[in-house]
Amino acid sequence: MKKILLFLSLIIAVGCTQAQTTQAPAKPSIDNIPNFKLLSQDSVYITNANLKKGKGVVIIYFSPDCSHCQHMMTELKPDMKKFSNVNVVMATFIQTNMLKMLRDFRKDYKLDEYPNFLTGTEFPNYILQRYYQVATTPYIAIYDRKGKLVKAYDKAPKVDELLATVKKI
Repeated sequence: MKKILLFLSLIIAVGCTQAQTTQAPAKPSIDNIPNFKLLSQDSVYITNANLKKGKGVVIIYFSPDCSHCQHMMTELKPDMKKFSNVNVVMATFIQTNMLKMLRDFRKDYKLDEYPNFLTGTEFPNYILQRYYQVATTPYIAIYDRKGKLVKAYDKAPKVDELLATVKKI
């Protein structure tokens, strides 16, 4: 009985020392544009292949009914033409039976006038949401022409700051 007790004590002691040396996992690198597959409001799939080569990429993770996202888009509306030299991928998590929300969002912000603004839902896989560990919307990641991360925003930046960053790429 003493041997069993000693053995169990040894296992517990080793387990405690292991638990203290284990580090929290590091946040994954978002340095490169991930592969994605979005279903557009027109039920057409959008992937990395839809991006124009040699242009920067702005990925905006949003929700059509998010007040912060709507406010950001309202502020961006007068400057939308300043994004003409980049691919803008607007990804959301809404279910496919809610594509009308996406159509209405595009209509409200006249995104059809800007062919470089691609919008779609990544339901049910949520690749981008997991890749960026999106906790709140809007989340924005900006990549240069070579597909390398320039800047990421966990919340909507001021329009001037966003435009300045986009201008650099």
